[in-house]
Amino acid sequence: MTNPAYNSGLPTKPALEGLESKWGQVWREDGTYAFRRPASREQVFSIDTPPPTVSGSLHVGHVFSYTHTDTIARYQRMRGKEVFYPMGWDDNGLPTERRVQNYYGVRCDPSLPYDEDFTPPAKPDPKRQMPISRRNFIELCEKLTAIDEKVFEDLWRYLGLSIDWDTLYTTISPATQAVAQRAFVRNLARGETYLSFAPTMWDVTFQTAVAQAELESREHPGAYHRVAFHGADGPVFIETTRPELLPSVCALIAHPDDERYQHLFGTTVTSPVFGVEIPVLAHTAAEPDKGAGIAMCCTFGDLTDVQWWRELDLPTRTIIGRDGRLQREIPEWLTNTEPWADLAGKTVFSARAAVVELLRTSGDLDGEPKPISRPVNFYEKGDKPLEIVATRQWYLSNGGRDEQLKADLLKRGSELAWTPEHMRHRYDNWVGGLNGDWLISRQRFFGVPFPVWYPLDADGEPLYDQMIVADEASLPVDPVTACPPGYEESQRGIPGGFIADPDVMDTWATSSLTPQIASGWERDEELFNLTFPMDIAPQGHDIIRTWLFSRIVRANFENHSLPWRRTTISGFVTDPDRKKMSKSKGNVVVPSDILERFGSDAVRWRAAMARPGMDSPFDQSQMKVGRRLAMKILNAGKFVLGLAPEPGDPAAVTNPVDRALLASLSDVVTACTETFDAFDYTQALEAAETFFWSFCDDYLELVKERAYGSQGPEAQASAQSALAIALDVQLRLFAPFLPFVTEETWSWTHGSSIHRSPWPTAGELAIDGDRQLLANVASVLIMIRGAKSNAKVSMKTPVRKAVFLGDHAALERLKAIEADLRAVGHITGEVVWKIAEGPLIVEAELEEPPAA
Repeated sequence: MTNPAYNSGLPTKPALEGLESKWGQVWREDGTYAFRRPASREQVFSIDTPPPTVSGSLHVGHVFSYTHTDTIARYQRMRGKEVFYPMGWDDNGLPTERRVQNYYGVRCDPSLPYDEDFTPPAKPDPKRQMPISRRNFIELCEKLTAIDEKVFEDLWRYLGLSIDWDTLYTTISPATQAVAQRAFVRNLARGETYLSFAPTMWDVTFQTAVAQAELESREHPGAYHRVAFHGADGPVFIETTRPELLPSVCALIAHPDDERYQHLFGTTVTSPVFGVEIPVLAHTAAEPDKGAGIAMCCTFGDLTDVQWWRELDLPTRTIIGRDGRLQREIPEWLTNTEPWADLAGKTVFSARAAVVELLRTSGDLDGEPKPISRPVNFYEKGDKPLEIVATRQWYLSNGGRDEQLKADLLKRGSELAWTPEHMRHRYDNWVGGLNGDWLISRQRFFGVPFPVWYPLDADGEPLYDQMIVADEASLPVDPVTACPPGYEESQRGIPGGFIADPDVMDTWATSSLTPQIASGWERDEELFNLTFPMDIAPQGHDIIRTWLFSRIVRANFENHSLPWRRTTISGFVTDPDRKKMSKSKGNVVVPSDILERFGSDAVRWRAAMARPGMDSPFDQSQMKVGRRLAMKILNAGKFVLGLAPEPGDPAAVTNPVDRALLASLSDVVTACTETFDAFDYTQALEAAETFFWSFCDDYLELVKERAYGSQGPEAQASAQSALAIALDVQLRLFAPFLPFVTEETWSWTHGSSIHRSPWPTAGELAIDGDRQLLANVASVLIMIRGAKSNAKVSMKTPVRKAVFLGDHAALERLKAIEADLRAVGHITGEVVWKIAEGPLIVEAELEEPPAA
């Protein structure tokens, strides 16, 4: 049954207001964007839509990038493809936990029991958070994400994303957990995942490990301290920014070619204050031109320390704990233990000041600290510099320690089509620079648990090398609440019993499987075969190293292929000064504000004008241009359909200018199709819009009188058919960009959605016509209008004589449509045609205005 919104007839006064709600409801009722499974993969276009983090807030950059994808989805649907366009919510991980903590004023304490009657504090205090059980905390996470997801969905619907909402998934749902755990179990069986006790980048605020891809280098204030170690032949000075790590020094290291330290290699020195005997060693990673050229290696101050520790087989002397404080117990390797009383339990900042004071007292600080600013690693969401602590973590091989795997993943990148092409280099640079495997475990709560348990020995110590892995048939499983085969709950945590792996997967470890999650991997074989590998992976350029790369890693292991054929990269939306938008800078534009103020079509128009991969400065005044275009489509549509309500007949198009119009429009269709096929939506929009404004400003005015019948039935039929055909084609060209206004205009005379109608083809416009005629018409109209504008008279002022000067071909073209030129220019008197060299010129002699 046809929806009554269609074939509604011409409105009295077209308006943009309310179109989002009207058509959003119709599309929902009719299932306009539902994915209908076809017979073969070739009939499908599938999209790995980025699942936004619902714990955050959407900004105008999201609106732009998701609009880019939607234009492609709509185009492919009109090309006859069944478009698989799912949406997911990335609803687990640290950002969600942090939002829940602040929103409800709680924090997770896994040691507490579950409270069935728990209710959050009536007046949440983010600074004095109430401790609650893990299960209570997770329930609050699920509750708040459901609220946030509804807000996101409402905004995406208002924007007009042509998503099939029946394919919605979340990254914490049972189905998704089963996918993530199944992939992990298989990675583990194949040796691609492993558990390792090793140096780990650690955020002391969030108490969790951090992966290489999540590091952010920031300038941070510090100071150089020149410190004396005691050698047999006198002091050996080093310069360090981290004197608090002096108790953990395990070697002094210089470059093997540095002549200043050749005599020290193989000898030992004694550390100041703590009196520990330290070897002096050589390593090529030492920098002779940095500081004193010799450095202390501490376990661990930075990633270079990790490299030296590993390659030189140095002892582990860790003094900083997971809480960011120095350990309370006296390190067993210290010779002089008395100073430790001033350091035990202190924060890194306080310990630094204390050690500097100890060095002053001992006389081993040479001069005063010299203030500097240096790059320091932070967790991208953190506020304090990262520490490196030794922890037991899960890793997934990613080529950082396997040159063959790295080569394979670089090859995958070369097989992938990139839009724009130059973004490929970011992938190559990231993969080529990897120096360690992907750390996938997090010490958090709201995430996908590792489906693993560990037996406990007679002393209650975990036997990590005898781990118990869940069977695939049991997935998803939470080992914190479920027991491994052969055990009972009463054996949890006691000697001879078992414990669950306490960690959860990094959120990227789940979202790296979005192609498999969305496509029904191991769940819906028919759907998977129809959609995988997917056609495109749209995303921002800032997460090429994380989301794009991680999905390639997973598909390479699990499917032995790329997860998609092409990636389309969007740029950032910046403020007018080309600064990246951020809450801290106060330059963020809230999407709902501009959508309500200018309308979704206007915002989508501006979004589509941002070229693939290019950053785009945002100015709200640009939305007015998009709104003007949307309104012009409505008004032009009503005007044309008022003159030509019936479908156009190509055979009736006989007038030279009508034929020129459709021939030129055929070129536009070809250009739009070619650029859309190249995933360049901006060029497609520019081609369609340029033609449309010429159509409205010149052609409509030119043929208006003839379309009303001023030149007889045959001339009228030609004009009306050309108008009807041109409007029909142009509405379809604009449909991917401005879905609401094109649907509204289309609905006045059609019985179904424009978004399920076929994309126009040049074959529909197979009419010979002199394309140059339109350019000639545009030129002469500019000159006639200019003459009246300069005379400051109405455009309806009669022209009593018009002289056309130009080459023979141009004049012959214009002579054939003299009647139309007379009508549009209000030429009432003589028309003179003169052959002349140079550009086409019109000399217009205007009627004298009547005496006042």
